[in-house]
Amino acid sequence: MTDLLLVSVLAVPALGALVVALLPAARDRAARIVATVFAAVTFVLTALLAVPRPARAGMPWSDVDVAWVPALAVRFHLGVDGISYPLVVLTGLLTLLCCAYTVWRVPGGGRGRILAALLLVLEVGILGTFLALDLVLFFLFFEVVLLPMYAVIAGWGGPERRRAARKFVLYTLFGSVLLLLGVFTVVVAAGTGDLVTLAGGAGLSRTVQYTAFALFAVAFAVKAPLWPLHTWLPDAHTEAPTVGSVILAGVLLKMGTYGLIRVGVGVAPLGAARAAPALGILAVAAILVGSLVCLRQTELKRLIAYSSVGHMGFVLLGIATLTVTGLQAALIGNVAHGIITGLLFFLAGAVKDRAHTGSLADLGGLRETAPRLAGLLGFAAIASLGLPGLAGFWGEAFAVVAAVERGGPLWLTCAVLAAAGGALTAAYFLRLLRRVTHGPATPAVTGLPGISRPEWLAWSPLVLLALAVGLVPALVLAAAADPVAALTGAVP
Repeated sequence: MTDLLLVSVLAVPALGALVVALLPAARDRAARIVATVFAAVTFVLTALLAVPRPARAGMPWSDVDVAWVPALAVRFHLGVDGISYPLVVLTGLLTLLCCAYTVWRVPGGGRGRILAALLLVLEVGILGTFLALDLVLFFLFFEVVLLPMYAVIAGWGGPERRRAARKFVLYTLFGSVLLLLGVFTVVVAAGTGDLVTLAGGAGLSRTVQYTAFALFAVAFAVKAPLWPLHTWLPDAHTEAPTVGSVILAGVLLKMGTYGLIRVGVGVAPLGAARAAPALGILAVAAILVGSLVCLRQTELKRLIAYSSVGHMGFVLLGIATLTVTGLQAALIGNVAHGIITGLLFFLAGAVKDRAHTGSLADLGGLRETAPRLAGLLGFAAIASLGLPGLAGFWGEAFAVVAAVERGGPLWLTCAVLAAAGGALTAAYFLRLLRRVTHGPATPAVTGLPGISRPEWLAWSPLVLLALAVGLVPALVLAAAADPVAALTGAVP
Protein backbone atom coordinates (compact mmCIF):
# COMPACT_ATOMS: atom_id res chain seq x y z
CA MET A 1 0.00 0.00 0.00
CA THR A 2 2.77 2.44 0.89
CA ASP A 3 4.58 1.53 -2.34
CA LEU A 4 1.48 2.44 -4.33
CA LEU A 5 1.11 5.68 -2.39
CA LEU A 6 4.69 6.78 -3.14
CA VAL A 7 4.31 6.09 -6.85
CA SER A 8 0.90 7.82 -6.89
CA VAL A 9 2.40 11.01 -5.48
CA LEU A 10 4.38 11.31 -8.72
CA ALA A 11 1.93 9.66 -11.11
CA VAL A 12 -1.08 11.84 -10.27
CA PRO A 13 0.46 15.24 -11.14
CA ALA A 14 2.15 13.70 -14.21
CA LEU A 15 -1.21 12.39 -15.40
CA GLY A 16 -2.81 15.72 -14.56
CA ALA A 17 -0.27 17.62 -16.65
CA LEU A 18 -0.98 15.33 -19.61
CA VAL A 19 -4.77 15.64 -19.29
CA VAL A 20 -4.65 19.43 -18.94
CA ALA A 21 -2.29 19.82 -21.90
CA LEU A 22 -4.58 17.69 -24.11
CA LEU A 23 -7.74 19.64 -23.32
CA PRO A 24 -8.78 22.00 -26.15
CA ALA A 25 -7.67 25.63 -25.92
CA ALA A 26 -11.32 26.74 -25.92
CA ARG A 27 -11.74 25.15 -22.48
CA ASP A 28 -8.92 27.08 -20.90
CA ARG A 29 -10.63 27.87 -17.59
CA ALA A 30 -11.97 24.32 -17.27
CA ALA A 31 -8.43 23.04 -17.82
CA ARG A 32 -7.15 25.20 -14.98
CA ILE A 33 -9.86 23.84 -12.71
CA VAL A 34 -8.91 20.28 -13.68
CA ALA A 35 -5.26 21.08 -12.87
CA THR A 36 -6.34 22.35 -9.46
CA VAL A 37 -8.24 19.12 -8.80
CA PHE A 38 -5.19 17.02 -9.67
CA ALA A 39 -3.02 19.25 -7.47
CA ALA A 40 -5.51 18.84 -4.60
CA VAL A 41 -5.43 15.03 -4.92
CA THR A 42 -1.62 15.13 -4.94
CA PHE A 43 -1.58 17.27 -1.81
CA VAL A 44 -3.82 14.77 -0.01
CA LEU A 45 -1.52 11.95 -1.08
CA THR A 46 1.56 13.79 0.22
CA ALA A 47 -0.15 14.31 3.56
CA LEU A 48 -0.96 10.59 3.78
CA LEU A 49 2.75 9.78 3.58
CA ALA A 50 2.91 10.79 7.25
CA VAL A 51 1.54 7.38 8.19
CA PRO A 52 4.81 5.41 8.40
CA ARG A 53 5.51 1.76 8.78
CA PRO A 54 8.15 0.64 11.31
CA ALA A 55 11.70 1.41 10.16
CA ARG A 56 15.19 1.14 11.54
CA ALA A 57 17.05 4.29 12.50
CA GLY A 58 18.36 6.04 9.43
CA MET A 59 16.00 4.15 7.13
CA PRO A 60 12.99 5.66 5.30
CA TRP A 61 9.49 5.27 6.74
CA SER A 62 8.36 3.70 3.52
CA ASP A 63 9.99 3.08 0.18
CA VAL A 64 9.62 1.42 -3.18
CA ASP A 65 12.76 -0.17 -4.58
CA VAL A 66 12.77 -2.01 -7.91
CA ALA A 67 15.45 -2.66 -10.52
CA TRP A 68 15.33 -0.08 -13.30
CA VAL A 69 18.55 -0.41 -15.34
CA PRO A 70 20.20 -3.54 -13.89
CA ALA A 71 23.24 -3.35 -16.18
CA LEU A 72 24.16 0.02 -14.66
CA ALA A 73 22.98 -0.83 -11.12
CA VAL A 74 20.37 1.93 -11.35
CA ARG A 75 17.25 1.37 -9.27
CA PHE A 76 13.87 3.10 -9.11
CA HIS A 77 14.14 3.76 -5.40
CA LEU A 78 11.75 6.21 -3.75
CA GLY A 79 11.35 6.84 -0.03
CA VAL A 80 10.29 9.38 2.54
CA ASP A 81 11.52 10.18 6.05
CA GLY A 82 11.52 13.04 8.53
CA ILE A 83 14.00 15.05 6.45
CA SER A 84 12.06 14.96 3.19
CA TYR A 85 8.46 14.74 4.39
CA PRO A 86 7.91 18.43 5.37
CA LEU A 87 9.27 19.57 2.00
CA VAL A 88 7.10 17.04 0.16
CA VAL A 89 3.96 18.35 1.85
CA LEU A 90 5.02 21.97 1.30
CA THR A 91 5.49 21.24 -2.41
CA GLY A 92 2.02 19.74 -2.62
CA LEU A 93 0.47 22.70 -0.81
CA LEU A 94 2.19 25.45 -2.80
CA THR A 95 1.41 23.76 -6.12
CA LEU A 96 -2.24 23.47 -5.12
CA LEU A 97 -2.39 27.15 -4.13
CA CYS A 98 -0.67 28.24 -7.35
CA CYS A 99 -2.96 26.13 -9.55
CA ALA A 100 -5.99 27.53 -7.72
CA TYR A 101 -4.57 31.04 -8.20
CA THR A 102 -4.40 30.51 -11.98
CA VAL A 103 -8.13 29.76 -12.04
CA TRP A 104 -8.67 33.35 -10.98
CA ARG A 105 -5.75 35.14 -12.62
CA VAL A 106 -3.52 34.25 -15.57
CA PRO A 107 -0.60 36.63 -16.21
CA GLY A 108 -0.58 38.07 -19.68
CA GLY A 109 -4.10 36.93 -20.52
CA GLY A 110 -4.70 33.50 -22.04
CA ARG A 111 -2.76 30.23 -22.22
CA GLY A 112 -3.59 29.48 -18.60
CA ARG A 113 -4.06 25.82 -19.53
CA ILE A 114 -0.39 25.49 -20.49
CA LEU A 115 0.77 27.37 -17.41
CA ALA A 116 -1.23 25.04 -15.15
CA ALA A 117 0.19 21.98 -16.93
CA LEU A 118 3.73 23.32 -16.44
CA LEU A 119 3.08 23.81 -12.73
CA LEU A 120 2.13 20.14 -12.45
CA VAL A 121 5.27 19.07 -14.34
CA LEU A 122 7.33 21.21 -11.96
CA GLU A 123 5.61 19.44 -9.08
CA VAL A 124 6.64 16.05 -10.45
CA GLY A 125 10.29 17.11 -10.68
CA ILE A 126 10.43 18.70 -7.24
CA LEU A 127 8.59 15.86 -5.48
CA GLY A 128 10.75 13.32 -7.27
CA THR A 129 13.90 15.08 -6.08
CA PHE A 130 12.73 14.96 -2.47
CA LEU A 131 11.66 11.31 -2.73
CA ALA A 132 14.51 9.83 -4.79
CA LEU A 133 16.85 7.48 -2.93
CA ASP A 134 19.03 6.61 -5.91
CA LEU A 135 21.63 9.11 -7.10
CA VAL A 136 20.89 8.66 -10.81
CA LEU A 137 17.15 8.95 -10.18
CA PHE A 138 17.81 12.01 -8.01
CA PHE A 139 19.76 13.62 -10.86
CA LEU A 140 17.00 12.92 -13.40
CA PHE A 141 14.27 14.45 -11.24
CA PHE A 142 16.60 17.33 -10.37
CA GLU A 143 16.79 18.14 -14.10
CA VAL A 144 13.06 17.76 -14.81
CA VAL A 145 12.34 21.24 -13.41
CA LEU A 146 14.75 23.06 -15.73
CA LEU A 147 12.72 23.44 -18.92
CA PRO A 148 9.28 23.93 -17.28
CA MET A 149 10.60 26.76 -15.09
CA TYR A 150 12.31 28.31 -18.11
CA ALA A 151 8.98 28.17 -19.96
CA VAL A 152 7.07 29.70 -17.02
CA ILE A 153 9.47 32.64 -16.77
CA ALA A 154 9.89 33.16 -20.53
CA GLY A 155 6.21 32.68 -21.36
CA TRP A 156 4.41 34.58 -18.60
CA GLY A 157 7.05 36.86 -17.07
CA GLY A 158 7.79 40.58 -17.27
CA PRO A 159 9.41 42.70 -20.00
CA GLU A 160 12.89 41.19 -19.48
CA ARG A 161 11.58 37.66 -19.05
CA ARG A 162 13.58 36.00 -21.83
CA ARG A 163 16.90 37.36 -20.59
CA ALA A 164 16.08 36.26 -17.03
CA ALA A 165 14.98 32.81 -18.24
CA ARG A 166 18.19 32.34 -20.24
CA LYS A 167 20.28 33.35 -17.24
CA PHE A 168 18.39 30.85 -15.07
CA VAL A 169 19.03 28.07 -17.58
CA LEU A 170 22.73 28.84 -18.05
CA TYR A 171 23.46 28.89 -14.32
CA THR A 172 21.39 25.77 -13.71
CA LEU A 173 23.05 23.87 -16.55
CA PHE A 174 26.44 24.72 -15.09
CA GLY A 175 25.34 23.25 -11.77
CA SER A 176 23.84 20.24 -13.52
CA VAL A 177 27.15 19.37 -15.20
CA LEU A 178 28.91 19.40 -11.83
CA LEU A 179 26.13 17.34 -10.25
CA LEU A 180 26.41 14.75 -13.01
CA LEU A 181 30.18 14.55 -12.49
CA GLY A 182 29.61 14.06 -8.76
CA VAL A 183 27.05 11.32 -9.36
CA PHE A 184 29.38 9.61 -11.83
CA THR A 185 32.29 9.81 -9.37
CA VAL A 186 30.31 8.19 -6.56
CA VAL A 187 28.56 5.51 -8.62
CA VAL A 188 31.78 4.38 -10.31
CA ALA A 189 33.69 4.26 -7.01
CA ALA A 190 30.96 2.55 -4.98
CA GLY A 191 29.30 0.43 -7.65
CA THR A 192 25.89 1.68 -6.57
CA GLY A 193 23.90 4.90 -6.45
CA ASP A 194 21.60 3.82 -3.62
CA LEU A 195 21.56 6.62 -1.06
CA VAL A 196 20.63 4.30 1.80
CA THR A 197 23.58 2.03 1.02
CA LEU A 198 25.90 5.03 0.59
CA ALA A 199 24.85 6.73 3.84
CA GLY A 200 27.91 7.64 5.87
CA GLY A 201 30.18 7.36 2.85
CA ALA A 202 30.17 3.56 2.96
CA GLY A 203 32.72 2.13 0.55
CA LEU A 204 34.08 5.53 -0.54
CA SER A 205 37.69 6.55 0.02
CA ARG A 206 38.67 9.88 1.52
CA THR A 207 39.77 11.20 -1.89
CA VAL A 208 36.50 10.22 -3.54
CA GLN A 209 34.49 11.85 -0.76
CA TYR A 210 36.50 15.07 -1.00
CA THR A 211 36.04 15.20 -4.77
CA ALA A 212 32.37 14.28 -4.70
CA PHE A 213 31.49 16.76 -1.99
CA ALA A 214 33.24 19.60 -3.81
CA LEU A 215 31.24 18.85 -6.96
CA PHE A 216 27.97 18.43 -5.07
CA ALA A 217 28.48 21.57 -2.99
CA VAL A 218 28.95 23.85 -6.01
CA ALA A 219 26.09 22.21 -7.92
CA PHE A 220 23.65 22.62 -5.04
CA ALA A 221 24.94 26.12 -4.29
CA VAL A 222 23.84 27.18 -7.78
CA LYS A 223 20.34 25.79 -7.28
CA ALA A 224 19.80 27.09 -3.73
CA PRO A 225 21.28 29.63 -4.68
CA LEU A 226 24.08 30.38 -2.24
CA TRP A 227 26.38 33.38 -2.41
CA PRO A 228 28.32 34.10 -4.65
CA LEU A 229 26.44 31.93 -7.20
CA HIS A 230 23.14 33.71 -6.61
CA THR A 231 23.10 36.35 -9.33
CA TRP A 232 20.49 34.57 -11.49
CA LEU A 233 17.94 34.69 -8.68
CA PRO A 234 16.94 38.39 -8.50
CA ASP A 235 16.37 38.60 -12.26
CA ALA A 236 14.35 35.38 -12.31
CA HIS A 237 12.15 36.48 -9.40
CA THR A 238 11.65 40.00 -10.72
CA GLU A 239 10.54 38.83 -14.15
CA ALA A 240 8.69 35.62 -13.22
CA PRO A 241 4.89 35.65 -12.87
CA THR A 242 3.53 35.46 -9.33
CA VAL A 243 2.96 31.68 -9.36
CA GLY A 244 6.42 31.15 -10.83
CA SER A 245 8.04 33.20 -8.06
CA VAL A 246 6.07 31.31 -5.40
CA ILE A 247 7.16 27.89 -6.67
CA LEU A 248 10.71 29.07 -7.30
CA ALA A 249 11.21 30.56 -3.83
CA GLY A 250 8.94 28.21 -1.94
CA VAL A 251 10.27 24.80 -2.97
CA LEU A 252 12.49 24.82 -6.06
CA LEU A 253 15.35 26.55 -4.24
CA LYS A 254 15.04 23.97 -1.46
CA MET A 255 16.18 21.28 -3.87
CA GLY A 256 19.68 22.74 -3.47
CA THR A 257 19.82 22.84 0.32
CA TYR A 258 18.02 19.50 0.61
CA GLY A 259 20.53 17.98 -1.79
CA LEU A 260 23.40 19.38 0.24
CA ILE A 261 22.02 17.61 3.33
CA ARG A 262 20.83 14.35 1.80
CA VAL A 263 23.51 13.83 -0.84
CA GLY A 264 26.42 16.04 0.19
CA VAL A 265 26.55 15.33 3.92
CA GLY A 266 24.93 11.90 3.61
CA VAL A 267 27.18 10.44 0.93
CA ALA A 268 30.44 12.31 1.56
CA PRO A 269 30.66 13.11 5.29
CA LEU A 270 34.47 13.33 5.21
CA GLY A 271 34.26 15.92 2.46
CA ALA A 272 31.59 17.81 4.40
CA ALA A 273 33.77 17.87 7.52
CA ARG A 274 36.74 19.15 5.52
CA ALA A 275 34.70 21.88 3.82
CA ALA A 276 32.70 22.91 6.92
CA PRO A 277 34.81 25.98 7.86
CA ALA A 278 34.67 27.32 4.29
CA LEU A 279 30.91 26.72 4.16
CA GLY A 280 30.48 28.57 7.46
CA ILE A 281 32.39 31.59 6.13
CA LEU A 282 30.37 31.61 2.89
CA ALA A 283 27.16 31.34 4.89
CA VAL A 284 28.00 34.41 6.97
CA ALA A 285 29.03 36.30 3.83
CA ALA A 286 25.67 35.44 2.25
CA ILE A 287 23.79 36.67 5.32
CA LEU A 288 25.64 39.98 5.45
CA VAL A 289 25.80 40.63 1.71
CA GLY A 290 22.13 39.74 1.21
CA SER A 291 21.07 42.07 4.03
CA LEU A 292 23.23 44.97 2.88
CA VAL A 293 22.01 44.67 -0.70
CA CYS A 294 18.39 44.60 0.52
CA LEU A 295 18.95 47.90 2.34
CA ARG A 296 19.62 49.50 -1.05
CA GLN A 297 16.86 47.87 -3.09
CA THR A 298 14.09 50.03 -4.51
CA GLU A 299 11.97 47.32 -6.20
CA LEU A 300 9.61 45.15 -4.17
CA LYS A 301 10.09 41.71 -5.78
CA ARG A 302 13.82 42.27 -6.16
CA LEU A 303 14.14 43.05 -2.46
CA ILE A 304 12.30 39.86 -1.51
CA ALA A 305 14.49 37.90 -3.92
CA TYR A 306 17.70 39.22 -2.35
CA SER A 307 16.29 38.48 1.11
CA SER A 308 16.33 34.81 0.09
CA VAL A 309 20.11 35.01 -0.27
CA GLY A 310 20.40 35.96 3.40
CA HIS A 311 17.87 33.39 4.58
CA MET A 312 19.60 30.62 2.63
CA GLY A 313 22.80 31.79 4.34
CA PHE A 314 21.29 30.85 7.70
CA VAL A 315 20.31 27.46 6.28
CA LEU A 316 23.86 26.93 5.03
CA LEU A 317 25.30 27.97 8.39
CA GLY A 318 23.20 25.31 10.11
CA ILE A 319 24.36 22.68 7.61
CA ALA A 320 28.00 23.77 7.92
CA THR A 321 28.07 23.12 11.67
CA LEU A 322 27.34 19.41 10.99
CA THR A 323 25.59 19.16 14.35
CA VAL A 324 22.12 17.86 15.19
CA THR A 325 21.03 21.36 16.20
CA GLY A 326 22.44 22.86 13.01
CA LEU A 327 20.84 20.38 10.63
CA GLN A 328 17.50 20.72 12.37
CA ALA A 329 17.84 24.50 12.12
CA ALA A 330 18.47 24.07 8.39
CA LEU A 331 15.42 21.83 7.98
CA ILE A 332 13.01 24.16 9.73
CA GLY A 333 14.66 27.16 8.06
CA ASN A 334 13.97 25.56 4.68
CA VAL A 335 10.31 25.00 5.45
CA ALA A 336 9.81 28.39 7.11
CA HIS A 337 11.41 30.19 4.18
CA GLY A 338 9.16 28.33 1.76
CA ILE A 339 6.03 29.28 3.69
CA ILE A 340 6.90 32.92 4.36
CA THR A 341 8.58 33.79 1.07
CA GLY A 342 5.79 32.07 -0.84
CA LEU A 343 3.35 34.37 0.97
CA LEU A 344 5.57 37.41 0.34
CA PHE A 345 5.66 36.76 -3.39
CA PHE A 346 1.90 36.22 -3.53
CA LEU A 347 1.48 39.61 -1.82
CA ALA A 348 4.14 41.34 -3.92
CA GLY A 349 2.46 40.05 -7.07
CA ALA A 350 -0.92 41.32 -5.89
CA VAL A 351 0.51 44.75 -5.11
CA LYS A 352 2.31 44.95 -8.44
CA ASP A 353 -0.74 43.80 -10.41
CA ARG A 354 -2.90 46.44 -8.74
CA ALA A 355 -0.49 49.37 -8.74
CA HIS A 356 1.27 48.44 -12.03
CA THR A 357 4.61 49.17 -10.41
CA GLY A 358 6.98 47.52 -7.96
CA SER A 359 8.92 50.67 -7.09
CA LEU A 360 8.97 51.25 -3.35
CA ALA A 361 8.89 55.01 -3.91
CA ASP A 362 5.57 54.70 -5.77
CA LEU A 363 3.86 52.41 -3.26
CA GLY A 364 3.79 54.62 -0.18
CA GLY A 365 0.63 54.82 1.93
CA LEU A 366 -0.66 51.37 1.12
CA ARG A 367 -2.28 51.07 4.55
CA GLU A 368 -4.50 54.06 3.73
CA THR A 369 -5.93 52.62 0.51
CA ALA A 370 -5.63 48.84 1.03
CA PRO A 371 -5.33 48.26 4.80
CA ARG A 372 -5.89 44.49 4.70
CA LEU A 373 -3.27 44.01 2.00
CA ALA A 374 -0.87 46.24 3.93
CA GLY A 375 -1.58 44.27 7.12
CA LEU A 376 -0.81 40.93 5.46
CA LEU A 377 2.38 42.36 3.95
CA GLY A 378 3.39 43.56 7.42
CA PHE A 379 2.69 40.13 8.92
CA ALA A 380 4.76 38.35 6.25
CA ALA A 381 7.64 40.81 6.61
CA ILE A 382 7.71 40.44 10.39
CA ALA A 383 7.59 36.66 10.07
CA SER A 384 10.50 36.78 7.62
CA LEU A 385 12.66 38.95 9.88
CA GLY A 386 12.47 36.23 12.54
CA LEU A 387 10.06 37.51 15.19
CA PRO A 388 9.72 34.90 18.00
CA GLY A 389 6.45 33.02 17.75
CA LEU A 390 6.50 32.98 13.94
CA ALA A 391 8.06 30.41 11.61
CA GLY A 392 11.10 32.45 10.60
CA PHE A 393 12.51 32.57 14.14
CA TRP A 394 13.57 28.97 14.71
CA GLY A 395 15.85 28.38 11.75
CA GLU A 396 17.82 31.60 12.18
CA ALA A 397 18.06 31.46 15.97
CA PHE A 398 19.19 27.85 16.14
CA ALA A 399 21.66 28.21 13.28
CA VAL A 400 23.40 30.78 15.48
CA VAL A 401 23.05 28.50 18.53
CA ALA A 402 24.55 25.61 16.55
CA ALA A 403 27.57 27.74 15.59
CA VAL A 404 28.07 28.65 19.27
CA GLU A 405 27.78 24.98 20.25
CA ARG A 406 30.39 24.06 17.65
CA GLY A 407 32.82 26.31 19.53
CA GLY A 408 36.21 27.71 18.59
CA PRO A 409 37.15 31.18 17.33
CA LEU A 410 35.90 30.61 13.78
CA TRP A 411 32.44 29.37 14.72
CA LEU A 412 31.95 31.93 17.49
CA THR A 413 32.85 34.67 15.00
CA CYS A 414 30.38 33.21 12.51
CA ALA A 415 27.69 33.19 15.21
CA VAL A 416 28.28 36.84 16.10
CA LEU A 417 28.30 37.99 12.46
CA ALA A 418 25.20 35.93 11.65
CA ALA A 419 23.38 37.50 14.61
CA ALA A 420 24.38 40.92 13.28
CA GLY A 421 23.00 39.88 9.90
CA GLY A 422 19.73 39.00 11.63
CA ALA A 423 19.57 42.56 12.93
CA LEU A 424 20.15 43.88 9.41
CA THR A 425 17.31 41.64 8.21
CA ALA A 426 15.00 43.39 10.64
CA ALA A 427 16.30 46.74 9.42
CA TYR A 428 15.57 46.19 5.73
CA PHE A 429 12.12 44.72 6.32
CA LEU A 430 11.18 47.61 8.59
CA ARG A 431 12.49 49.97 5.90
CA LEU A 432 10.29 48.13 3.39
CA LEU A 433 7.20 48.60 5.56
CA ARG A 434 7.99 52.24 6.20
CA ARG A 435 8.34 52.91 2.48
CA VAL A 436 5.32 50.90 1.33
CA THR A 437 2.66 50.99 4.03
CA HIS A 438 3.26 54.31 5.79
CA GLY A 439 3.18 57.92 4.75
CA PRO A 440 0.73 59.66 2.41
CA ALA A 441 -0.82 57.56 -0.33
CA THR A 442 0.83 57.87 -3.73
CA PRO A 443 -1.14 58.03 -7.01
CA ALA A 444 -0.17 54.44 -7.85
CA VAL A 445 -1.96 53.01 -4.81
CA THR A 446 -5.00 55.29 -4.87
CA GLY A 447 -8.23 53.36 -5.37
CA LEU A 448 -6.71 49.88 -5.18
CA PRO A 449 -9.28 47.06 -4.96
CA GLY A 450 -9.47 45.00 -1.78
CA ILE A 451 -8.44 41.38 -1.34
CA SER A 452 -10.64 39.03 -3.33
CA ARG A 453 -12.02 35.73 -2.10
CA PRO A 454 -9.64 33.62 -4.27
CA GLU A 455 -6.71 35.57 -2.84
CA TRP A 456 -7.87 34.91 0.72
CA LEU A 457 -8.17 31.21 -0.10
CA ALA A 458 -4.65 31.12 -1.58
CA TRP A 459 -2.97 33.11 1.19
CA SER A 460 -4.75 31.95 4.35
CA PRO A 461 -3.06 28.50 4.57
CA LEU A 462 0.38 30.17 4.45
CA VAL A 463 -0.58 32.68 7.15
CA LEU A 464 -1.83 29.87 9.39
CA LEU A 465 1.26 27.75 8.74
CA ALA A 466 3.59 30.64 9.57
CA LEU A 467 1.82 30.87 12.93
CA ALA A 468 1.59 27.12 13.51
CA VAL A 469 5.24 26.35 12.74
CA GLY A 470 6.32 29.35 14.81
CA LEU A 471 4.35 28.18 17.84
CA VAL A 472 4.84 24.41 17.38
CA PRO A 473 8.14 23.76 15.57
CA ALA A 474 7.67 20.05 16.27
CA LEU A 475 5.30 20.06 13.29
CA VAL A 476 8.46 20.11 11.15
CA LEU A 477 11.05 18.54 13.44
CA ALA A 478 9.17 15.78 15.30
CA ALA A 479 10.16 13.05 12.88
CA ALA A 480 13.56 14.47 11.89
CA ALA A 481 15.55 13.47 14.99
CA ASP A 482 16.50 9.92 13.92
CA PRO A 483 17.53 10.65 10.31
CA VAL A 484 19.46 13.77 11.38
CA ALA A 485 21.24 11.81 14.12
CA ALA A 486 22.12 9.17 11.54
CA LEU A 487 23.61 11.80 9.24
CA THR A 488 25.64 13.56 11.93
CA GLY A 489 26.77 10.24 13.40
CA ALA A 490 28.71 9.56 10.23
CA VAL A 491 30.64 12.85 10.41
CA PRO A 492 33.97 12.55 12.18
